[in-house]
Amino acid sequence: MRHRSVADLMTPTAIAVQPGTPFKEIARLLDEYGITAVPVVDAENRPVGVVSEADLLRRHTAKDGPSTAEAMMSSPVVTARPSWTAVEAARHMERHRVKRLPVVDADGRLIGVLSRTDLLQLFLRRDRAIQEEIVEDVVTRILRLSPASLHVDVSEGRVTLTGSLPRESLAPIFVRLCEDVDGVVEVVDRLAYEDAERTAADARPVPEAQPAHGGQG
Repeated sequence: MRHRSVADLMTPTAIAVQPGTPFKEIARLLDEYGITAVPVVDAENRPVGVVSEADLLRRHTAKDGPSTAEAMMSSPVVTARPSWTAVEAARHMERHRVKRLPVVDADGRLIGVLSRTDLLQLFLRRDRAIQEEIVEDVVTRILRLSPASLHVDVSEGRVTLTGSLPRESLAPIFVRLCEDVDGVVEVVDRLAYEDAERTAADARPVPEAQPAHGGQG
């Protein structure tokens, strides 16, 4: 089961500004490319900060001090690695309370930008793709179960599991693995269990044998 990485989801970008880039040039870039923030990089293309629309508005309102990227940017910059999973990136955003992450290579140079909008692409996966991954990877490859005994229905990212598992103890594992599939919003467990059925059968009372009635001589 392969999770899509930051490299899969990020927007590869050459859009960045230098510390000395002026206010109006930054505003023009944000408008031209339809973005809400731009990384600030040094001479070696390493991010040193981020300038957002909020930073521009704050400086315009204050009307004091220099209006360059270096003066307006948020720093130090919080970055991500291309090999991170989407979950790692989302947690990093939440921890640092940022809406976007410049993505850097092993040398710390800018190679892209990951935004919350990019992460939301995970939940736009086709239901069919989600279903195929659960059946092929979770059911067949990981749990080594027969797909014939289970049914996986996916609608708008909501997964409903029906059918029969050999053991009830597999249910929480099955559900958790499904929840980890990219694009899954919710998992509904409507599974039955073969071991529970056997236990119920064993617990049924055995009818008492009726005495035989022979004829009298």
